[in-house]
Amino acid sequence: MNAAFLVLSAFLASAVEMVEALTIVLAAGLGRGWRSSLTGVAAATLTLAVIVAALGPALTIIPLNALRLVVGWLLLVFGLQWLRKAILRASGYKALHDEDAIFVRELDQARTATRLDGGGLDWYGFTLAFKGVLLEGLEVAFIVLTFGSAQGRIWLAAIGAAAALVLVAGVGIAVRAPLVRVPENTMKFAVGIMLTTFGIFWSTEGAGAHWPGADASLLGVLAFVIACSAAFVTLLRRQKLVSALVGAEA
Repeated sequence: MNAAFLVLSAFLASAVEMVEALTIVLAAGLGRGWRSSLTGVAAATLTLAVIVAALGPALTIIPLNALRLVVGWLLLVFGLQWLRKAILRASGYKALHDEDAIFVRELDQARTATRLDGGGLDWYGFTLAFKGVLLEGLEVAFIVLTFGSAQGRIWLAAIGAAAALVLVAGVGIAVRAPLVRVPENTMKFAVGIMLTTFGIFWSTEGAGAHWPGADASLLGVLAFVIACSAAFVTLLRRQKLVSALVGAEA
C-alpha cells in the first residue's frame, strides 16, 4: 500500500512540475530558437543530476527515524502550501492555473526580448529554458529524494518521476503545444493531499509514535486530509456566496 502511494505521489507531483517546465521550454524554443533552448534544457538536466548524485547518498547515512521526522516536517510545509492554494482555487478565492495563458505570456516576452548572441547561442532562450527546467526540476528532485529516502526506496519514487517525464515529454514532443487539457488544478489538489498525508504519517513515526495497523493507517490519514480539505472548500464557497449576496444587496 505504502509503495503504491509512493509511486503515485511521485508520478503526480513530477507530472505537474514537468508540465510547467514544458510550457516554458516550448515558449523559449518557439520564441528564440530550439538550439539555445535545448542547450539550456541539457545544462539544467546535468545540474540536477549532479545535485541528486550528491544529496542521494548523503541521505542514506541519516538514522531512519530522524530522517522521517525531518522529511515529514518538510513534506507538511511543502504539501500544505500546495493544499492551501488548491483549496483557494477550488473555492473561487484564487484564479485557476491557466497553462495556456502562461504560455502566451512567456512566448510574447521571448519574442520581444533583446537578442543577446554569444558562442552561437541566444542567451535569453538558453537562460529561460535553463531556469524553467532547473526550478521545476529541483521540486521533482526534492520529492523523489524525500519520498524515497523516508521509505528507504528512492528507486520507487524515481520510477514514478521517470514515468511522468516520459509521458509529459513524449506528448509535448508530439503536439509541440502546452498541455492545456491536463487537469493540472485537480492534480495539484491531489498532490497537496498526498504530500500532507505522508508528512503527517512520517513525522509522527519519526517522533517515535506508532500508527495502529502500521502502513494501513495511511488510508485513515488520507481520508482525514480529504475530509478536511473538502470541508474547507465548502465553507469558503459558502462564505464567498454570502459575501457576494451582501455586496449585491448593498
